[in-house]
Amino acid sequence: MRILHTADWHLGKRLDGFSRAEEQREVLREIVDIADREQVDAVLIAGDLFDTFNPPTEATELFYQTLKRLACNGKRPVVAIAGNHDSPDRIEAPDPLARECGIIFAGHPHSVVSPFSLDCGLHITRSEPGFLELRVAGIDFPLRLLLTPYANEFRLRTYLGNTPLPATVGGTPLPATVGDLAADLPAEPVLEESPRELRQVLAARWQSLADAYCDEKGANVLLAHLYLMKKDGLPPEEPDDERPIAHVGGAQAVYSENVPAQIQYVALGHLHRQQVIDTQPCPVVYSSSPLAYSFGEANQTKYVVLVDVHPGQPARYRPVPLSKGRKLLRGRCEGVEAAVRWLQQNPTALVELTVVSDTYLTAPERKRVYGAHDGIVALIPEVRGAQPAANRLTSLDLGKGMEELFTQYFKHKHTQAPNDRLIDLFREVLSEGASEEEA
Repeated sequence: MRILHTADWHLGKRLDGFSRAEEQREVLREIVDIADREQVDAVLIAGDLFDTFNPPTEATELFYQTLKRLACNGKRPVVAIAGNHDSPDRIEAPDPLARECGIIFAGHPHSVVSPFSLDCGLHITRSEPGFLELRVAGIDFPLRLLLTPYANEFRLRTYLGNTPLPATVGGTPLPATVGDLAADLPAEPVLEESPRELRQVLAARWQSLADAYCDEKGANVLLAHLYLMKKDGLPPEEPDDERPIAHVGGAQAVYSENVPAQIQYVALGHLHRQQVIDTQPCPVVYSSSPLAYSFGEANQTKYVVLVDVHPGQPARYRPVPLSKGRKLLRGRCEGVEAAVRWLQQNPTALVELTVVSDTYLTAPERKRVYGAHDGIVALIPEVRGAQPAANRLTSLDLGKGMEELFTQYFKHKHTQAPNDRLIDLFREVLSEGASEEEA
């Protein structure tokens, strides 16, 4: 069975004032083309489908159009879980209609997919909270999925409380259910001193499902959106806007050793760089986001991952690079001339550019830089030998006009004179204020 693993689409996301909608449309079309070309049997999307709980209509339409194409009229199952940027209820809302197209959603850790069959040969044969078994036309063994959408500590307590536990995990005796285990945890707030117990909640849940359903007669995969690392290894880097879930429920990260031995591949979402966290007990892989969404991801190549899995055998995986979308680049140039040359050498990228000079950039210099490129997200002037902001301006001459005072203040705060548009706006505000006084 060949599986395509992708994650972190973040549909609807913008980069400052730049829309990424057309780039997202292009790269999702590329993912569909890869699935078709590689004759993929199933698609797994590991969370952060949208960038906000209430995505724009354009993003929602693109999402469903893409899933419909990926599903091939139900012949190829698509399973998508919620991430920390998604609304779990919104993700699950179209489920009855989506199932008719072979698209399966799980928004909550306790989500249950009702068994169903399609004429094309897709069958959901077993399901319980956090678990799904399905059969695909032309494949003579089932695909078993352990599903863990984004789960904070509150959801773990609420949804997994009645899960029966194995007698031990890693040699540690456990109580009868997850609820009994969670009852031993501090109620509020979630404290840093309870990482072991919270890891046990997830590990015990996974182990219980794996023991019940994941034998060597099927393909066994864990699909999750969380922060997972190798114990005693270096923590993987997170994008700046993903840091809030670095810890599950406020506790430390889940470890790869918490994955049950029966699992053959772990398909992860949350971290935006493609990386293999561990190869034991199986490949534990972040597929990457399809586009770079912050300058912390500058120069990264983005991927989907193809996974070939057979019952009772180690899974084989292969990252496939994506080519669509604009690269994010950080540049640092000495002077305006060098800045313009660098911009001309990178015409299709979105850029964050630092210009080093002896004096503040003049309005004509800024205009020239912006005129050389249509993708400047941030222009950062750096003046050699400039004093810290606290020391640059010690007094104001109140005898000067309002416009000059505003210019001095702006330079004091931003190490750069206000541009012509801002000065025009300031003049407009002054004009309106004077009109009101006269009235």
